[in-house]
Amino acid sequence: MQTVATPPAATPRRHPGAVIWLTGLSGAGKSSLATALAEQLTARGYGCYVLDGDALRTGLNADLGFSPADRSENVRRAGEVAALFADAGLICIAAFISPYRADRAAARRACKAGFHEVYLSADLQACEGRDPKGLYRRARAGELPAFTGIDAPYEAPEQPQLQLETGAQTLGHSAERLLAYVLEALV
Repeated sequence: MQTVATPPAATPRRHPGAVIWLTGLSGAGKSSLATALAEQLTARGYGCYVLDGDALRTGLNADLGFSPADRSENVRRAGEVAALFADAGLICIAAFISPYRADRAAARRACKAGFHEVYLSADLQACEGRDPKGLYRRARAGELPAFTGIDAPYEAPEQPQLQLETGAQTLGHSAERLLAYVLEALV
């Protein structure tokens, strides 16, 4: 008699797939908050994935520059990838400057599962003061033309599901508020 191996039972998800879209200026805390949220959710048994703008620009979106059309295409591709993760039942935490409202609206439309726009509000002075990658310094020196917030626009969300004042709050406080929102929104 031949024995047939039974595949392991899939672990049922305690939550629907979703996209948590973090938007804001460079230095507003998107990557830091995305990582903190993923750690907290994973510790609670939630399946999640961080989709970071910098990481996508070194791979999938390496062919794109920073023209308005390329920025839109960057966000379009990110929105489609985020939608795939959400469709698979994961919480996709997307960290993208995504400077244009129309592009964020297109990312929302791409997601069949819940899309939650989270605006990390930090003024230009706070972001320049942080400048973890030296990008503002380089933009002010003319080395990075069309830099968002300096000589390229950022259109703040008009009605985000959550707004975090990351220019005035500590990372810890912002992370707590974000986690509380996500846990409430997904239950």
